[in-house]
Amino acid sequence: MNWPSWQTLRSIALTVALGAAGGLVFTAMGLPAAGMSGAMVAVAAAALGRLPVSLPDPLRDALFVVLGLSMGAGVTPEVVERVSDWPWTMAALLVVVALVTGATFIFLRYAVRWDSEAAYFGAIPGALSFVMALAAERQVDLARIAASQSTRLLILIVVLPLFITSTASHPPHGLERDVLPTLLQMAILFALCIGASFVAVRVGVPGGWMTGAFFMSSALNASGVIPVALPEFVLIPCYIGLGCFIGSRFSSTSLTVFLRIIKASMGAVAVGLCVSTMIALVVSTVLGLPFGQLLLAYAPGGLEVMTLLAFMMDLDPAFVAAHQLVRYIGMVLLLPFATRFFLGSR
Repeated sequence: MNWPSWQTLRSIALTVALGAAGGLVFTAMGLPAAGMSGAMVAVAAAALGRLPVSLPDPLRDALFVVLGLSMGAGVTPEVVERVSDWPWTMAALLVVVALVTGATFIFLRYAVRWDSEAAYFGAIPGALSFVMALAAERQVDLARIAASQSTRLLILIVVLPLFITSTASHPPHGLERDVLPTLLQMAILFALCIGASFVAVRVGVPGGWMTGAFFMSSALNASGVIPVALPEFVLIPCYIGLGCFIGSRFSSTSLTVFLRIIKASMGAVAVGLCVSTMIALVVSTVLGLPFGQLLLAYAPGGLEVMTLLAFMMDLDPAFVAAHQLVRYIGMVLLLPFATRFFLGSR
């Protein structure tokens, strides 16, 4: 076994320290997803300043396993049971994902002149950590992917939530706390998810470290065998670690190139939001559902954040959670095959 050098350890320590500091600053500012977005900004700034920031692949893979496990918490029996209640809006969700991806890909590929792989991964709406896992395996230009995906994420989970909550005329509702598994259940949960990740990687499933853990934890949570919920002292470091990983991808990017990427990414976000908004308006008019509820359900944001916004706006949180869940599961199921179909194997 080759132990990391002192230089590597110092680089990891610097990266984690910067990420933690960025997360603390964003938390103090009251921003949503503060751990991940704060760490991403801090480490990206350091990378652009040519500081030695990096995270080794084994640590990255461990983060993907824990994040995949944690995402299974959204697959509750209640949400799964209610998915069949909204067939027409679910069908529209498929149209949203397809049109947003296609329109954004065309913009990035032909208007901005990105290469096919960067445009493809940059166009995928949401599922940031899973998209990064797939892109990392194919050794794509992760700086472009991170900029495109993170700009979208930043707008949706920082700017949009702040705007909606600041204009809400009613107090927010409190979210129910998840039931944490016992220590024995936690040990079994981690053992099964790690095993599933190893199997997924061994058989060549793209993004296997995250995909295997996600499907194992989803099955356990949806069936009620083991409640899937991790305490914040486990999740927050993982979110910071993911932000560090994304931010460190900018090490090979100059400030000029970075600004150019951000400009292109802002255009891609505008294209995607226009498509989502138009479809939400049409579905709202035809079915008589609240426009805001549909927009939250179709927005390529995180399940937890979009559901929280539904609570704050007195909209149906189960509706939003179910649509976000179906979108994510569908992407996890189809993206590996779609990636091979459109980009070929590597």
